[in-house]
Amino acid sequence: MKKSHSPWLVLSVLCLGQAVALMDTTVVNVAIPAMMHGLDANLDQILWVVNGYVLTYAVLLVTCGRLGDLYGQKATFLAGLGVFTISSALCGLAQNPTQLIIARLLQGIGGAMLTPQSLAVVSKVFPAEKRGAALGIWGAFAGGAAAIGPSLGGLIVSSLDWRWVFFINVPIGLAAIVLGAIVVPDLRGGPRRKLDLLGTTVLTAGLTLLVFGFIEGPPHQWGALWGPISVPVVLVLGVVVLAVFAVLEGRRQGRDPLVPFEIIRQRNFALMAVVVVALPCGLGAMLLLTTIHLQSAVGMSPVAAGLTIAVAPLVSTAFAPYAGRCIDRFGGKYVMFAGFALFAVGIAYLALAAQPDSTWLSMLPGLVVVGIGMGVVFSPPAAIAMHDIEPSMSGAASGLFNMMRLCGSVLGGALVGALLQARLAVSLADAAQGAAGVLPAQYRQPFIDVFTATASPDLAAARIETTGAFAGAPRELLDSARGKAVREGVTDAVRFSYLLPVGVLFAGALGTLAVRGHTKRGRTASPESAPELADKPGRS
Repeated sequence: MKKSHSPWLVLSVLCLGQAVALMDTTVVNVAIPAMMHGLDANLDQILWVVNGYVLTYAVLLVTCGRLGDLYGQKATFLAGLGVFTISSALCGLAQNPTQLIIARLLQGIGGAMLTPQSLAVVSKVFPAEKRGAALGIWGAFAGGAAAIGPSLGGLIVSSLDWRWVFFINVPIGLAAIVLGAIVVPDLRGGPRRKLDLLGTTVLTAGLTLLVFGFIEGPPHQWGALWGPISVPVVLVLGVVVLAVFAVLEGRRQGRDPLVPFEIIRQRNFALMAVVVVALPCGLGAMLLLTTIHLQSAVGMSPVAAGLTIAVAPLVSTAFAPYAGRCIDRFGGKYVMFAGFALFAVGIAYLALAAQPDSTWLSMLPGLVVVGIGMGVVFSPPAAIAMHDIEPSMSGAASGLFNMMRLCGSVLGGALVGALLQARLAVSLADAAQGAAGVLPAQYRQPFIDVFTATASPDLAAARIETTGAFAGAPRELLDSARGKAVREGVTDAVRFSYLLPVGVLFAGALGTLAVRGHTKRGRTASPESAPELADKPGRS
């Protein structure tokens, strides 16, 4: 293939398009209060503004990755950018919650169309000796874009309006479409193939049930949804449907399957597809817990908390380009192990530094270490996973890889949310016991009862304001006791919940040790061939 543009310029355009899609998985979260007020919406409606995007995005990644294989990565990338840009404008123009939810579902479709193509194209346009550095930059954008979302969203909402969280995507999307049409090469080749419609339908149904179940699990306490239908039932149905999909695909392997099993049979791809789940799981948990601690316990504003947390993705961008080069020198498994370990150690430091009287400065060293770990670890999994993938399957492999990564984010949010909620029920009650000591005797037990009856610090504070048992209570003492109970209860629950991402990341580190060293295949190492990068030949 004759290239008219530098691969680095191609990479820049692909990262630009990918960045807006990944940022929109987190950037909207800080705009929830403003959207509720602006659209007169309830919390359930606005949560589906957030979750609707993640649902369609995660569910369609595999299908859209395969579409790139069948009809061309460039065409699918540009089409995805078009859908994403138009739906972003529709989000900003929405006049009611229903319109906004529908537009966000469309936005997720656009994101799913464009994201798998970026990794597939990068894997093809770079020669083997430069692919490590390129995938390092790709990994920095993938991890950093999602991590920077809350900080960017906070700045936009505080400076402009919640609608600009979506409107800002329009000029970026238009620029990416124009640049993509000019710069990104058309890599189509080989015989024309057909999309596996039955497999697409069954896979979409199974993934929808699973992702929907994990999204709705925490707000419904993993119980009933509608009548006899509960969250566990939905999750089990999802697993059953995916099992049916596996049987159907097994019978179709010789006739353009949606997921060629040859991809999954590649040991390192299958291993990386599992290990990569730990990264967004750890990142999402860290973002949630640190944000809650800085705002609810330390008392920082959403913008200040977002800017503090932004240290981690900013540091990661400085280290990520070197990760690919380190793969060539030291081997992929060792680079990944070091990155996972640093990521986990940084979060463990945050857990130790989280105190009722801590400041952003006390959290800073942990965020720096987290950023270094992110920069080191986010690119090697993609490089190793794509090492032996045939070019004709790179889109499907990229879609599956990215789907597992995004599902890790959904799973991490659900698990850490459930753990935090359970721990808050204990921590707030214990903190209230100690804080009640400053109150006159007749107010102590009602104060403790309020915090024992709810795992929400905001709801507990609201009940104190409206409960008649506190009539006549000294306001200064009541405010002091309430503030102490919230700070200490939230801090204890956050510190305990940090154990989840630390454990997940250390498990990921151990998983990297199973990576198998590669030997060179017989095909030539041209830019069109599948990547020749991961561990050095013969290195384990």
